[in-house]
Formats: sequence, structure tokens, C-alpha cells
Amino acid sequence: MWTFFGLTSDYMEDVYEQFFFLKHEGGWSFTEAYNLPIGLRVWFVERLVKHIKMQNEANQNAANGGSRTLTSDNQPPMPIGMDLK
Repeated sequence: MWTFFGLTSDYMEDVYEQFFFLKHEGGWSFTEAYNLPIGLRVWFVERLVKHIKMQNEANQNAANGGSRTLTSDNQPPMPIGMDLK
């Protein structure tokens, strides 16, 4: 249902979902998300979704067939002051 002034409650719920997603997953503040132009806000939401999907695929691939052997390329750095030399 369209109102004479303003937007539908469904549209506003979608906008609030975008705000929540940008805040929760992207670390944006409410004010930052609110002040973005609509097109740019939509782009950031879509790009964040793409980024999260890529991370999930990489994690899935690592869990399914990733190497379990530490090498100089995949080992975590030694904490400062803990060198075993």
C-alpha cells in the first residue's frame, strides 16, 4: 500500500535491513550508512555480499582439501619476543 507521503513499510524494512547489514558485517556506523546515496549504498551491500561469499568459498575449499602441513607460506608469525634462536 502506498501512502500519499513517504514510502511503504516494506521498502523501509528493506532499507533498515541494509543499514543493519552494513553495520553488523561491514563495520559501518548508522550515520555513515544513512548518509550514503541510495545507489552507492546498494553497491556497497552487494559488494559486501560478494566478499562474504568469496570468503565462505575459500573457507569451504580449505576445509575440504586444504593442506594440513605448515610451511613458511602458511604458518602464523612467531609472537614478538618468542624467537627460538
